Amino acid sequence: MLAEGMMMNYLDESIERDYHALAIIVAACFVIIALLLSCVTIVQHLKFYTNPEEQKWIVAVLFMVPVYAAESILSLWKPMFALACDILRSCYEAFALYSFGSYLIACLGGERQVVQLLENEKETLLKEPLLDGKDLKPDLNRTSLCKFFRQPRILGEGLLQIEKFGLVQYMILKTFCSFLAMVLELVGVYGDGEFQWYYGYPYIAVVINFSQMWALYCLVKFYHVTHERLQPIRPLAKFISFKAIVFATWWQGVGIALLCYLEVLPKQGKFQTELQDFLICIEMAVAAIAHVFVFSAKPYHFFPVSEYGKVSTNTVEEVVKVEEGNGEKSTLVEKTETLVEAPGTSVKESMQEIVVEGGQHVVDDVKLTINQAIEPVGKGMTKIQETFHHLSVGDDDKKSEVEVDEYEQDVTRIKPDGSTYDDNEKLEVRVEKSKQEVSRNRTRESSKVSVEEYRHE
Repeated sequence: MLAEGMMMNYLDESIERDYHALAIIVAACFVIIALLLSCVTIVQHLKFYTNPEEQKWIVAVLFMVPVYAAESILSLWKPMFALACDILRSCYEAFALYSFGSYLIACLGGERQVVQLLENEKETLLKEPLLDGKDLKPDLNRTSLCKFFRQPRILGEGLLQIEKFGLVQYMILKTFCSFLAMVLELVGVYGDGEFQWYYGYPYIAVVINFSQMWALYCLVKFYHVTHERLQPIRPLAKFISFKAIVFATWWQGVGIALLCYLEVLPKQGKFQTELQDFLICIEMAVAAIAHVFVFSAKPYHFFPVSEYGKVSTNTVEEVVKVEEGNGEKSTLVEKTETLVEAPGTSVKESMQEIVVEGGQHVVDDVKLTINQAIEPVGKGMTKIQETFHHLSVGDDDKKSEVEVDEYEQDVTRIKPDGSTYDDNEKLEVRVEKSKQEVSRNRTRESSKVSVEEYRHE
């Protein structure tokens, strides 16, 4: 019986190795397709790098496919690198979402133009009459969730700030949670795919899901307001193709983990991670095919001459025979051709510009987002300090009032030598006490002014 059990285990392991090798071969074929198509599209953008404000973010989004495909096949081939590959994928996923949002802003002409556009939309909305003769009851009966997603409550510059904050907070939290997962895995308390309270996986999953949904909501709200102005770039196709990669892969991983936890799928070994990596390899080939059409570089081959193009003229002289009367006459004709070429740049120069300018843009937005997050905390601390100060000043007032009452009582009492205070002595005591009270009031007023100045700063 023992020999039969060992033989069965050996056969199971052999079959598992065969299936694993077959999965690697199939996944590698899809990865090759994804890498080839993505590299061709990226090189086309780098070669015709005529609109840096838009194309640097397009290239960042396109790089998502090679990054996902490469780390997935590596993790499938060598499971020991699975954690490091997952961290790399998570970090770039967050950056790609930020890049897509920045691309939409660039297509609208930059942040200043977007602010002006949103302010105009706000003024238009405010000028619309509240009642135009139609029955508004059907609208009031609509579900609050539908109104929440379809009717933006915030317009103007505030909407742009919220959109950027939503994207950057996801980039920060996703990166932080990825490295936190690595630390927890090293100490053995991460529990990838385990929905147990003593593991870190469920808590990190909740935080990332909330952050991701908030980022997606901000992006959807921004798209809802600006989609008409974005029609020339076919925004819906770009939005769907991008969202399918970022959000579908994440929820796919959560779904696989849940099915393994419920024992619908096997839990032994690295099956959960390997299945996720295998599916991503296939999905990246499909995404690369979609990107060839959705993020094509053809629109950037030709731009207005005055802004981007290079003009060259070529004049050719030809002798043409013209019939005149009964004979022929030779005539010299000049033919001028005007050629307009879009400027091309080297791949190296384009990559340098993307890394330098794009990196600086990311750093600036991260600093701004951190300051926006810290500002309410600073205001809260200031409010707490003011509250404690007012409480302390109130205690001093009560204490001084008690001292005055006690002193008034002492004045009416008998002196140590047995005699009583006369009226002049009582008046002198009251005057001295009044001077002390005035001095205390001045001190309190000075402290209040200091608090107001601190709060103003």
